[in-house]
Amino acid sequence: MYEYKIIKIELGGVFKANPKEDYTKIIAEYASQGWRLVQIFAPGLANNGAPIYFDVIFERPIE
Repeated sequence: MYEYKIIKIELGGVFKANPKEDYTKIIAEYASQGWRLVQIFAPGLANNGAPIYFDVIFERPIE
């Protein structure tokens, strides 16, 4: 069995193209806690089709 954690990263800037947080640091932090990156997914879309946030999805075995 696995447990999952989803971290939402908002996008900002004039064209909402820049992450408001450094996702590379988030990935490194969770990896050090035993989480494995599964996917970075952009489910929220603006009217122009651009993402408005990313979901960073992690998993790890349940101990």
